[in-house]
Amino acid sequence: MSLINISHMTFGYENSSEDIFTDVSFQLDTSWKLGFCGRNGRGKTTFLKLLMGEYEYNGKISADVSFDYFPYTVPEKLELTGAILEEIAPNAQPWEFRKEISLLGLELDVLYRPFDTLSNGEQTKVLLAGLFLRGHNFLLIDEPANHLDGDGRELVAAYLNKKAGFILVSHDRSFLDACTDHTLSINKTNIEVIAGSFSVWRQQKERRDAFEKAQNDRLASEIDRLETTAAQTASWSEKIEQSKIGNGLVDRGYIGHKSAKMMRRSKVAEARSQSAVSEKSALLKNIETADSLKLSPLKYYAGTLIIADKISISYGEKSVCQNVSFTIRHNDRIALIGGNGSGKSSILNAIIGNISLTEGSLRIGSGLKISYVPQDTSFLSGSLRDLAESKSIDVTLLFAILRKMDFAREQFFVELSSFSAGQKKKVLLA
Repeated sequence: MSLINISHMTFGYENSSEDIFTDVSFQLDTSWKLGFCGRNGRGKTTFLKLLMGEYEYNGKISADVSFDYFPYTVPEKLELTGAILEEIAPNAQPWEFRKEISLLGLELDVLYRPFDTLSNGEQTKVLLAGLFLRGHNFLLIDEPANHLDGDGRELVAAYLNKKAGFILVSHDRSFLDACTDHTLSINKTNIEVIAGSFSVWRQQKERRDAFEKAQNDRLASEIDRLETTAAQTASWSEKIEQSKIGNGLVDRGYIGHKSAKMMRRSKVAEARSQSAVSEKSALLKNIETADSLKLSPLKYYAGTLIIADKISISYGEKSVCQNVSFTIRHNDRIALIGGNGSGKSSILNAIIGNISLTEGSLRIGSGLKISYVPQDTSFLSGSLRDLAESKSIDVTLLFAILRKMDFAREQFFVELSSFSAGQKKKVLLA
C-alpha cells in the first residue's frame, strides 16, 4: 500500500481566464478502485494528464507508483494483437495474455488477428488486459465504456472489480457502482474523496444539498421578515422624531429617547438581516443547475427520410452486417443497438456517404440535411467562431445553445483542442 499525495496543486490553461484547480490538496491510496466523477469540463481528464506529468503546474504531486493511461495509443495498428500485447506488457507470459483475454469474454483468435480488424469494443478490452499485466503501475482509465455495448460493460465492470489500483472516469453510474470502492468527485467549488461507490457519494450529496436548500429557504424567509421589520421600525422612528415639532408643548426628551430606541431596533434588525444574507451566500455552493434545452429538428416535408433495402457491409473478407432493411420516417427517434462489431457505426457511415455498401441499396430523401456526431472528437481544433464560420452557423445561436448545455461564457474563447471529450460532444450537438 502506498499513497498518491496531491499538495497545494494549482493549474490552468494559458488561454483560460480561470484556473481549473486552485490550491487543492488530498490523498489517494494506490490499492483503491477509485471512481472519478464530475460534470463535463470540470477537469477529470486534465487531472489524469497532470498525474501523467503532461502539464506543468504549481504545487506537488508525489507517488511511489508509475502511471499508465487508457486509452492507450497503439503506434502500429496493422500488427497482430498478440504482438501489440507483448509490446505493452513485455514481462507477461503468453498464458497470462490468454487468461486476461478470456476473462474479458474474447475469443483467443483475437491474438492472431491484426489489431485494426478488431471492433472498438474488442480493442478496449485488449488494451485494458495489456495495461493491467504491466505490473507495479496505477492505471488511469478514461471513459472505457464509450465503445462497449451493454454486455461488454458488464464484462469489463466484472473484470475491473477483480483488480485494484486504478482511477476510473465514467458517466455510466451503473458501471461505476459495479467496480469501484471509493469515489473522487470534482464539485463546483471543491474536491472530495469518500469511501464508497458513486451511489453512496450521490446519496450523501443529495442529503447535503437538501439540507442546504432547506437552510437557504429558511434564511430567505428570515431575511425578508427582518428587512420588512427594519424598514417599518425606521419609518416609525422618523415619524416619532417629527412629532417633536409643531405639536405645542411636548416632552422633547421623551420623544427623542423613544425615537432613538426605535432606530436602534431598526439597526439591530438590519444587522441580523445582513448576517443572514452572509450565511445564505455560503449555502448552495455545490448544487448543480442547468437550464432546460429543447432541440427542434428542421422541417422536412417528405414523410420518408431514408430507406435501407437488404444492405450488407464488409471490410475485405470480414462482414460486419448482412441483409439489413429499415425505413426512417419524419419525426422518428430510433435507437441503433447491437453487439460490438455488429456494424452500427458502419451503417451510420454508409448513411452519410463515408463508406460504400457491399450489397443492397440506400435511398435518402432529396435535399435532406444529415448531421453526424462521431465517437472520436479529437479532430476539433481552433475556436468556436472558426467552427461556426466553417459550417455557416450563426455563432450567436451556437453560443446560446452551449449556454443551455452548461458552458461558461469564458469557454467561448478557449481553444477547442483543450476542451474535454464531453464538452467536444456538446459542441458537435449544438
